[in-house]
Amino acid sequence: MKHIGFLSFGHWTPSPNSQTRSGADALLQSIDLAVAAEELGADGAYFRVHHFARQLGSPFPLLAAVGTRTKRIEIGTAVIDMRYENPLYMAEDAGAADLIAGGRLQLGISRGSPEQVIDGWRYFGYQPAEGEDASSMARRHAEVFLDVLRGQGFAQPNPRPMFPNPPGLLRVEPHSEGLRERIWWGASSNATAVWAAKLGMNLQSSTLKDDENGKPFHVQQAEQIRAYRDAWKEAGHTRTPRVSVSRSIFALVSDEDRMYFGGGRPEEDQIGFIDEKTRAIFGKSYAAEPDVLVKQLAEDEAIAEADTLLLTVPNQLGVAYNAHVIEAILKHVAPPLGWR
Repeated sequence: MKHIGFLSFGHWTPSPNSQTRSGADALLQSIDLAVAAEELGADGAYFRVHHFARQLGSPFPLLAAVGTRTKRIEIGTAVIDMRYENPLYMAEDAGAADLIAGGRLQLGISRGSPEQVIDGWRYFGYQPAEGEDASSMARRHAEVFLDVLRGQGFAQPNPRPMFPNPPGLLRVEPHSEGLRERIWWGASSNATAVWAAKLGMNLQSSTLKDDENGKPFHVQQAEQIRAYRDAWKEAGHTRTPRVSVSRSIFALVSDEDRMYFGGGRPEEDQIGFIDEKTRAIFGKSYAAEPDVLVKQLAEDEAIAEADTLLLTVPNQLGVAYNAHVIEAILKHVAPPLGWR
């Protein structure tokens, strides 16, 4: 059995070929797709955050809105770039959205990927401390965020406050109990996956990772997951961690599916560089008839290791088509694989 959700980047472009032509379209259609996915029996609605881009940039208003329109489905991110975040303000926003949603947030955070502008976090008022780089700054922000989410007081109260205070040091409010255990780290390397395990975060592994040994993508990703679980056990955490992987998977069950994704060319892993230093491997997409997909996905070692699968969706094709994409996986692919 697996948790199966969708992951949307929330792309929008003012093009006649796009069903999502404005920021308002991207946000409102994201809410509608979450509602549709819940009705179909999916387990999660996840959203990617990118700044300075025609995508979803500010997650918490969207997460709160989805929380008011749904009852059961998990609501998450994959991922929030911590280079851009004020950890305390983020804790307030996250606590409020989680309370609105009834404790259903699953927040993926990370160092982030290359952005649309050079050092975009500087425009947000952040810069690495002496001896840090941007990745270290992101991890520092993450550690502060995790600490604040524990709900322990740390701020000295004013002796003459405007409103009465509870006794002792104060914490940021509102606090949502249990949210600390629903934070995930998006790891591109084995080392950062191990670091996340030590801090007690769940693991998100996407459709790309650092190419650390030249093996196929799904094999490297499975090795990363096993290294994470070993580190979790060694750290002595008492709860069972969760692990998600992302995949582009399209079941060809209609002429429209074949028109969009039935190119007939077998997909392969791709090698590239996400910056001047980091060689990355990008996992292949899957597009085939359901019976073929079942055989292909059964051989994906990383999916087998994970408890959660996030289906990346082509959101600019509209809510109705993306709901169809999700339904086709839930109906024709998940049951034969034992995921449902």
